[in-house]
Amino acid sequence: MFYGIFCTFAAYILWGLFPFYFHALADIGALEILAHRVVWSLLFIVLVILVMRRTAWLKDALTSPRILLIFTASALLVGANWGTYVYAIVTDRTIEASLGYFINPLVSILLSAVFLREKLRPAQKIAVGLAAVGVLWISWVKGVPPFLGLALAFTFGVYGLIRKIAPLGSIEGLTLESLILTPIALLWLGYLGSTGELAFAEASGTTQLLLIAAGPITAIPLLLFASGVRSIPYSTSAIIQYVSPSMVFLIGVFAFNEPFTLEMLIGFLFIWTAVALFLGETVLMQRRLRLAARKKADEV
Repeated sequence: MFYGIFCTFAAYILWGLFPFYFHALADIGALEILAHRVVWSLLFIVLVILVMRRTAWLKDALTSPRILLIFTASALLVGANWGTYVYAIVTDRTIEASLGYFINPLVSILLSAVFLREKLRPAQKIAVGLAAVGVLWISWVKGVPPFLGLALAFTFGVYGLIRKIAPLGSIEGLTLESLILTPIALLWLGYLGSTGELAFAEASGTTQLLLIAAGPITAIPLLLFASGVRSIPYSTSAIIQYVSPSMVFLIGVFAFNEPFTLEMLIGFLFIWTAVALFLGETVLMQRRLRLAARKKADEV
């Protein structure tokens, strides 16, 4: 279990450090950064699956219309999510990006209730309501809804919903998603090159290496997460997942010095209260399930 916690925690730590990476590329256009992330991710993850000898699934996946349809949808969603996140960081809206990932689990609960007909427990309903109040408050304070944060939460929420029915694992799924997105990314990079706007061509060696590093930077946390999350309780992973948005929030406030007013704090307090309620209820429910399973086993 220690190994699982370590790998999962390390994955969220790395995800939490992403703002520093994308901020270092702020002079590059968000769409070009996204295109490089897609292309280099594909190259790196293909190398990984070749080393791991996990290629048997590929032929069946590429010849199955159902799998291709599912993963085309998930690829477009994850591409939109990645692009929105990059745009948020390079335009100094890191705090808003953190908001998206604070409320994402609550959005996922709401989407499951709407589309999968999963019944919300009372505490979950209250948590979703509190998060909604927080978002509405921030919208009123800023005079405009936190569109980037909401886009991050909902694109990733719908992505998670689709991946629930997807027949491939996380590593294989990322490979297929990157494979689907890469032609679009290459077309965009080709267009930028033809118009003389490809920043990669004129960038310093350091910047070029940072862009190429998008491959391992994207894949390594996912590999750690996939390796660790299988061996830890759901309640533990539910808690650990908030390491990443917490780090992103702190980086936005203290490292990037983004404005964070008392009025904004009030909105975030509603959201953090919702998160605390969600986590508390999740831990309690998982404990009850374990006790019930243990009691049933003892009776047998």
